[in-house]
Amino acid sequence: MGRKPPGRRRGRPREAGLDRRILQAALDQLGTLGFERMSLEAVAAKAGVSKPTLYRRWKSKADLATAALRMLQQSTFPPPTGNARQDVIANLREFQACLLRPNGMRMIGTLLVEEQRLPELLRLFRERIIKTRRAALRRILADAVKRGELDKRADIEAALNCLVGAYYARYLAQGNFPADWPERTAGVALDGLPWRR
Repeated sequence: MGRKPPGRRRGRPREAGLDRRILQAALDQLGTLGFERMSLEAVAAKAGVSKPTLYRRWKSKADLATAALRMLQQSTFPPPTGNARQDVIANLREFQACLLRPNGMRMIGTLLVEEQRLPELLRLFRERIIKTRRAALRRILADAVKRGELDKRADIEAALNCLVGAYYARYLAQGNFPADWPERTAGVALDGLPWRR
């Protein structure tokens, strides 16, 4: 008597969309102020939550910042079509659009500058952002191997370095991008692989 029905959970139900609202507030802070000046108090205030609410979800500012960047990246991954070249180009186009958003590269730069002081931040950035991007491209090429389009001896890791690194190299060297940058980059990286024609 007096017992709660089975399966009933204590406490208030989790508000739908709250995590996304917090992560968006964190992105706004990262983009305008950078990681060092990003304030958990300001993120909480903008999202309309308390600071303990943040800590119940993310253990640190580094955890929150990289989770916000991961949300930004993962929300835009294009679905695969089964055509490896087209899928790589679509992925590169989305990658470029993501980083060319207002303050896109600035957000990444503010994380990298903290490498010596906060190695955990760079570890999370690599794990959540860089590895996720590389994994999406790796899946495209691995699927091409499974379909018999690409020889299994293909150096996929080298191709990934060319595909992902090309954006940063172009940005640092020139800052502007031709409209056909994804097609040209995919062509250079993929044409060097042993395709089965």
